Amino acid sequence: MAIFVIKVTTNKEEKVMDMIAEHVLKKEIRIYSISKPLGLRGYILLEAPDKEHAEDACFNLPYVKGIVGKTITYDEIKNMIEPNIEAVNIEKDDIVEILSDPFKKEKAKVLRIDKQKGEVVVSLLGAVVQIPVTIKIENIKVIRRGKDVEPEENERNSTGENE
Repeated sequence: MAIFVIKVTTNKEEKVMDMIAEHVLKKEIRIYSISKPLGLRGYILLEAPDKEHAEDACFNLPYVKGIVGKTITYDEIKNMIEPNIEAVNIEKDDIVEILSDPFKKEKAKVLRIDKQKGEVVVSLLGAVVQIPVTIKIENIKVIRRGKDVEPEENERNSTGENE
């Protein structure tokens, strides 16, 4: 049993995974798993008994560019398959910068954290209307702790009430 790296068209990884799964079921090809590694675009991972089965699973499918020559071990890809979300130190009320489109470089306040899904719900600071936005944890970085922001916010609230 080996893990093969399949080169695919960027942003078509999910589509290719679905096509491979359908092809494998229809042709009864022995494939043990298909996955999309976190943080690596344009590639999917295929676990198969040998290269012949991996090639059969991908043969003549759109968006598949080929199989990368050498096989890899589970230890080499473990961090891409099993993200350690517990290591991410994000708390409610933290001020974060969004690292991905469509809100790239926008600042936001963390409203909720869902570590199981690997997502945070934020409110954009620059928005006129405060709408909650759900973003993957890996697409944000903390720029200021919520504890540092609270006094400033309290001042703003008291000023707003006196007007």
